[in-house]
Amino acid sequence: MTNDKFIKVATRSELPPGGKKLAEIDGRAIAIFHCDGGFHAIDDVCTHDGGPLAEGELKGCEIRCPRHGARFDVRTGRALSMPAFEPVATHTVEVRGDDIYVAIED
Repeated sequence: MTNDKFIKVATRSELPPGGKKLAEIDGRAIAIFHCDGGFHAIDDVCTHDGGPLAEGELKGCEIRCPRHGARFDVRTGRALSMPAFEPVATHTVEVRGDDIYVAIED
């Protein structure tokens, strides 16, 4: 993956440990999280019914959809509880100095 695919989405100060932020990249809503000592990015769309994951509660590295309570691991995108079965798409994150960049995976 080349650097030109990475888009700056935040700075480290905007995402303290346990923090989350919503960004838009090419018209796509992306949720960025700071947990487990790193930064992680997923689509901001619950695979159960399209709920906005960034509006949910983050506990450790698990985000809970505010609509029906499905939980996802923000590091892997894996669905952890019903009613979701399908994983959410994850994206590559790079930290360059104080800046956080995300590359959309197709």
